[in-house]
Amino acid sequence: MTEPTIRGADPATVRDALADAESLPGTTGFAGELDGQLVRDVLGRVPLYVETDPDLDPDAESQTAAWAFEPSALEDPTLFPAGAAAPVGESLPEPESHWTLPDLTPETDHAAAIDALERAVRTASEAVNQDDRDIAVAFSGGVDSALVAELLDAPLYVVGFPDSHDVEAARTAADAMGRNLTVVDLEPADLERAVPEVARAIGRTNAMDVQIALPLYLVGERVAADGFDALAVGQGADELFGGYEKVVHLDHRVDAETVRGAVREGIRSLPDQLPRDVLTIEATGLEPVAPLLHDAVVEAALRLPDDLLADEDERKRGFRRVAARYLPAEVANRDKKAVQYGSLVARELDRLARQAGYKRRMDDHVTKYVASLLEDGETTAE
Repeated sequence: MTEPTIRGADPATVRDALADAESLPGTTGFAGELDGQLVRDVLGRVPLYVETDPDLDPDAESQTAAWAFEPSALEDPTLFPAGAAAPVGESLPEPESHWTLPDLTPETDHAAAIDALERAVRTASEAVNQDDRDIAVAFSGGVDSALVAELLDAPLYVVGFPDSHDVEAARTAADAMGRNLTVVDLEPADLERAVPEVARAIGRTNAMDVQIALPLYLVGERVAADGFDALAVGQGADELFGGYEKVVHLDHRVDAETVRGAVREGIRSLPDQLPRDVLTIEATGLEPVAPLLHDAVVEAALRLPDDLLADEDERKRGFRRVAARYLPAEVANRDKKAVQYGSLVARELDRLARQAGYKRRMDDHVTKYVASLLEDGETTAE
């Protein structure tokens, strides 16, 4: 039997979850090798990669690694499917072939549903506070990161260009909460330097992923330089609680016919998104902390009825009701911009791409610019 190499949970918990096919066993996710099997939790909260075409011949002169937690450790990495378990070296199983996202009956008593969600959020924050880590919060001034900051009582850091929405929103939210705030002001040179580092860390060069990862990376650098061990984020709230416009309008971006169905689709997008964020934070030397992705919170979210998720008047209604018990109303009810837009990173990266000759008339011009910076960095290293 091989020595277990598991991240995110202890081996005994994962063994029990395997034996019982328990999808939400009270963790914040897990992945790795256990008793000769590769495993990854149902939401894919811990990245796990396998070699697309592994050389497992023991007599081979240069045997490649079969799996890794980082894509950079493999020659041709592929994400191991979330919710799956399979012997090391075998063909990839289907997503959710061992653990499936539970289809829970919605709680019709709104007060009971909100109370249950509050208990779950407190369970998640208490689990974080049990660990002996110095934690800071990536703070945008929105309700997600504000609730995380309040429950963890951790220092607040915001990143963005000086005239950005996020910096102003974070300042006003911190003032309303009576909290100090560290502002990480950006300039274009920060993006030029960080782009190849981020692209290598996440194993992706597409513009959207890099734009989302850059603010996390740049705020993480400052947090790490200030001596912290971990960076807490509000990731998962939009997917779990109905934070996107598409779940209200049920437009062409969703297949579902109900808000709850559209939210489930969003939750199932997390296994592809979360590795980007986790790898970005880890690349700064920090441990990622995402309390809102704790199993207890996921289970409570899956029990919310449509009208505690989102409608034309309000998104993340149930979550905001919980947040209002801890935050000033102006913060609990505040809408936010996606981080790449709120920080102005997307705007400035587009500007840099055009200045470098990658014009908007070119297909995917920012992605081409990112790839060029990555190539330049590799050439310099050689």
